[in-house]
Amino acid sequence: MTDSSVAALRAASGPVAPTRVWDLPTRLFHWALAVAVIGMIGTGLNGAMEWHFRIGYSVMALLLFRLLWGFVGGRWSRFGAFVYGPGSLAAYLRGRAHPDHLVGHTPLGALSVFAVLIILVLQVATGLMADDEISASGPLTRFVSGDIVSMATGWHKAQGKWIVIALASLHVLAVLFYVLVKRHRLVQPMVTGDKLFAPAANGQMAPSRDDAASRWLALVLFGLCAGVAWWVSSLRV
Repeated sequence: MTDSSVAALRAASGPVAPTRVWDLPTRLFHWALAVAVIGMIGTGLNGAMEWHFRIGYSVMALLLFRLLWGFVGGRWSRFGAFVYGPGSLAAYLRGRAHPDHLVGHTPLGALSVFAVLIILVLQVATGLMADDEISASGPLTRFVSGDIVSMATGWHKAQGKWIVIALASLHVLAVLFYVLVKRHRLVQPMVTGDKLFAPAANGQMAPSRDDAASRWLALVLFGLCAGVAWWVSSLRV
């Protein structure tokens, strides 16, 4: 929401009020994944393969958690809240988005989220089956055929790597554009969890659940996901 939008809401409906949109587990996931992806890119480009593997397992745990949290997390973190049809995307691009589509992920933002999740899942999966035939091989290479290992290695080291770098760069540029040019507050809500809405809008919109019980659930789920990632890492010989 832009500063001018907030001013307009105040004039029309009185003071705006904060509403919880991003629950704490979603916010922690977001920043942890950002740091992990930067680390994964850096270690891959510099050949620090042991650290590359460790960070890759961390990304795997984070992705598994987000896939689960997309069904049981806070209202606006669930996949059902930002799966949009072509009509919604077209309306958003024409400046006629439904008000609900501006609360969590916009239709365009949703495309970016799904693109990042899909490419990272593919990159982690191929990394688990990749083999550079020198010193680094994934833990699942011995369970698949040589053709699959060759295909996974080629994708992971070439197309997959550059797509991840491109999407990460595009994401940063898009955030800078929305913050600096369109004056949208994108970063602050992902830190505090709250967005500002007029009282009338607040009354019609369900905030995300973000209480102690949901946070404990997230911790248990992430522990299970981390356990799966650790088990997969233990298969490496």
